[in-house]
Amino acid sequence: MQDSSGSDLPSAPRLSEAPSPRRTYGRRHFMGGFATGLARVTTATVLASSALPWPQPWYSAGNARARGTGRPIASGPNFFTAEEFAMVRQLCERIYPQDEEGPGADGLGVPLFIDGQLSTPYGYGARWYMHGPFVAGPPEAGYQLPYAPRQLYRLALERLNAFCLENWQKPFVQLSEEVQVDLLTWLEKDALSLGPVPGNVFFELLRANTLEGVFSDPIHGGNHLMKSWYLTGFPGARADFMDWINQEGAAYPFGPVSIPVLPHKRDEQG
Repeated sequence: MQDSSGSDLPSAPRLSEAPSPRRTYGRRHFMGGFATGLARVTTATVLASSALPWPQPWYSAGNARARGTGRPIASGPNFFTAEEFAMVRQLCERIYPQDEEGPGADGLGVPLFIDGQLSTPYGYGARWYMHGPFVAGPPEAGYQLPYAPRQLYRLALERLNAFCLENWQKPFVQLSEEVQVDLLTWLEKDALSLGPVPGNVFFELLRANTLEGVFSDPIHGGNHLMKSWYLTGFPGARADFMDWINQEGAAYPFGPVSIPVLPHKRDEQG
């Protein structure tokens, strides 16, 4: 198969390679070993968390500031196109879906976190060794593609959407959740290639960035209202824990705090 430019489209996995259909999935499905290491929350933490309403995504209409933080919120993506951003929202949500314990990646603002990161030196691969030769090798050889993260996202999203249009005559965002999860599973198992981008390379980058956005400090754009920290009982950026060391098993009674945003210095002439 080829797209309109003549480039080869990814081939559908053989039936023997495709994962069996599933009807239910949760956060542990794509989180791998990370999920098994999460600390379980105490009853007090659960009660404190459930007392807060689930937040709307940071890019929702009318939500100009994060409630209670004073942080400005981007109204939309800066790097992704509207079509790409819609795909990223659903991809992230499939990796970390909303459930009875709290919001998913979309509600935590993770897609905008990723969009913001792709406009930083990280997105341009500024600190990566990006010179050839690029040769496939063992994991110890490190990243072996000529694409910075923002290039890899753009190329992989284009090829993934083309694959969906070719096989289902629908873009990715119009597919059922079950099919979207199967596609991610194919990528994870490297059973689906995205042209020059190996499926598992894109999947690992997407999963890592999604979980970074879920659990990082809200100052970076994700973890809206610190909801994932409330869920896990993580105290955040508190300056002093001396009163609580050597108290194994004791519940920490205070909620999390994020890195404060320092006010801009006023212009002396203004």
